[in-house]
Amino acid sequence: MKPTRDPAADLGESVRIPQPEGSLRVITRGDEGSPVLLLSGAGNDNISLSWRRAIPALAESHRVFALDWPKQGGSVPWDGLADHERMLRIISTVLDRFELDRVALVGLSQGGALALAYAIEHPERVERVVALAPAGILSFPPVVHQMLWLTAKSRFLNRTLTSWVFRSRAACAWFARRGLFGGPVDDFDAIVDEYHADVLAGGSGSSDWQNGSIGFRRMKVDLRPRLHEIRCPVLIIQGSRDAGVPPARSRAAADAVPDARYELIEGAGHWSNRERPELVNGLIADFLA
Repeated sequence: MKPTRDPAADLGESVRIPQPEGSLRVITRGDEGSPVLLLSGAGNDNISLSWRRAIPALAESHRVFALDWPKQGGSVPWDGLADHERMLRIISTVLDRFELDRVALVGLSQGGALALAYAIEHPERVERVVALAPAGILSFPPVVHQMLWLTAKSRFLNRTLTSWVFRSRAACAWFARRGLFGGPVDDFDAIVDEYHADVLAGGSGSSDWQNGSIGFRRMKVDLRPRLHEIRCPVLIIQGSRDAGVPPARSRAAADAVPDARYELIEGAGHWSNRERPELVNGLIADFLA
């Protein structure tokens, strides 16, 4: 079911890209400067939740393109699997649609992993990468790994149960405080309201990319052995209190990239882009400049 109100409608012009499985929605803003493609995270994320505070700031100096991944935001419905390989092809589809030969990629979590992966697979099309708390660089101890694999394989655990739990706004607020943020957020209630509305409209759960990235014994998507292949400049931004991506892992990832810079934001959680937007937007803008 589509949301009755489009929370990203005020952020720019909405463009539809027809695909065999459905329609991709991209928000565009800004008429001058180098192009930047923003890639959101997984689960109940979308253009508005990830990039509400970033799009206006970056559009002052860049042509900004923000993508709703399949099964998120305005890219609903989507009749098909959106796994790692399909998501990489989607990035190419967006670049081709807007005739962008080279672009800066800015990605959060799942989007950060796909930005790094795209720079590995398509170096000729990537000018720079900013990865905020990127996924795709993690591994888990035995037993924990198998429990995560089982969750990924069970629709009841990764979709039905979470959709039921997060129908409660209080549960969404608890998750935001514990899982997404490390400290106070000036628009916390607005974020929770939007997150909760998204759950009520379409349910909650992990993405196809998340579910497909984990195998029974090891991660199927593990970028670490290939990070040294990235040839463009990379900025990794990490919150020191991130509950999902340990700072030690993202720092090690930055160390593996030949031309990488690492910024640790003290006290911030997984969504540092919404928790400390002025600081994060400034870091991104300076890096892209």
